[in-house]
Amino acid sequence: MAGENSSVTIEPEKERLLNQHKEKHFTAGDIVRDIIIGVSDGLTVPFALAAGLSGANASSSIVITAGIAEVAAGAISMGLGGYLAAKSEADHYARELKREQEEIISVPDTEAAEVAEILAEYGVEPHEYAPVVNALRKRPQAWLDFMMKFELGLEKPDPRRALQSAFNIAIAYIMGGLVPLLPYMFIPRAKDAVVASVVITIAALLIFGYAKGYFTGNKPVKSALQTALIGAIASAAAFGIAKVVHP
Repeated sequence: MAGENSSVTIEPEKERLLNQHKEKHFTAGDIVRDIIIGVSDGLTVPFALAAGLSGANASSSIVITAGIAEVAAGAISMGLGGYLAAKSEADHYARELKREQEEIISVPDTEAAEVAEILAEYGVEPHEYAPVVNALRKRPQAWLDFMMKFELGLEKPDPRRALQSAFNIAIAYIMGGLVPLLPYMFIPRAKDAVVASVVITIAALLIFGYAKGYFTGNKPVKSALQTALIGAIASAAAFGIAKVVHP
């Protein structure tokens, strides 16, 4: 936006129009992705574990102990995975940025030709994109930003993203993981607690699936049913296997 960057020059009329028009795009995609990853695994894995232990005739105290241990280990593991994924993304961007900088210096004509090719793919005619190419060649940083975004399809990552992702996923996993364990904290008999756990967790999966579909632009009802079905299959499989192994 023009008002956000004082180095950008724009016609007063266009600036007025931009200031009047406030677009309401959803911009918290990374946070939502982290929450989806954490909660979906947090609801499903401890749910399956609790169901499996219940099928093996374990007591509620054992289910709680094993469940909390799994939630702690899962949160650390998932958080670390989120950190490494975001860190790898940042490292990849840094490597490509350095490579693109070197190419702009060493083979500027080739890079300029690539700019022309990119613009031509959008239907821009040679006589129209020539001034744009020349303008970018006079602005190395803008040229570099253009190549990173339109040639490589890379956006500059937030330097805090790795730690934020780790924290978001870990907390989301803990929140999701505690849901199927709650009944075992109040019902001594695991056979009784597992029924309440199934009801509560399926309800949570439906709510979570609906919210996931809503925020990701998919059909909320379909997303809710798919999410609940996956959790139900996982827990049923764990319970059945436990019954077979430990009748």
